[in-house]
Amino acid sequence: MPIELSKEQRQQAIASIERYFEQNMDGERIGNIAAGALLGFFLEEIGPSLYNKGVADAQERLLMRVQELDIEIHEDEFRYWPRQGAARGGRR
Repeated sequence: MPIELSKEQRQQAIASIERYFEQNMDGERIGNIAAGALLGFFLEEIGPSLYNKGVADAQERLLMRVQELDIEIHEDEFRYWPRQGAARGGRR
């Protein structure tokens, strides 16, 4: 599944790449087209690794929550008679 950005996200990412080059590459500038191509490369080459990591993290979180379900919503069974016995002074 290719990773796609909205038009606005793509514009913001390209602007961020341009700013990064200007501030961290000794003032070297990267053009809008080159920044867009670099973004496309990152999305295609590195994006799937990040996406898969996010999916794996979400699965791990969900699994932990599912494993806690029995603790959080557990109900003791067959409680009627023990309560009745206590209410009547221990008679059965």
